[in-house]
Amino acid sequence: MLRVAIAVAVLAIYVYGLVDVIRTDATLTRGFSKTTWIIIVVFLPIVGAALWFLIGRPRYEAPVRRAYAHPTAPDDDPDFLRNLEQRRRNQAEAERLRKLKEDLETKRKNDDAPRGTGESGASGAGDASAEGNPEVK
Repeated sequence: MLRVAIAVAVLAIYVYGLVDVIRTDATLTRGFSKTTWIIIVVFLPIVGAALWFLIGRPRYEAPVRRAYAHPTAPDDDPDFLRNLEQRRRNQAEAERLRKLKEDLETKRKNDDAPRGTGESGASGAGDASAEGNPEVK
């Protein structure tokens, strides 16, 4: 029974070591290249796996918590404030252009509107009566 337990433990260490070498990123292996570590673990099952765990496996350190580079509140962020000011200017310019267009349209309508009888009495009245009266022709 003890022999079976030892055989299972050796097989588990061998398989775990081989899978760990295969799944590890090639740039993170230490000592030798990833291909060399696979060959070592395959040909020297117990010794190769033990060497991998002691020497070749990358040491995972706790990730260093980076300080948040941006301000936490939007009103503290200079980029946000700059964009806010730019949007405000764009809206003010759009409003100014809209008012100018309305004024231009109003002036065009006033210029196109027919003039009353008070400005040029004879010519205006004569034209109107000649167009409206079929007998003048």
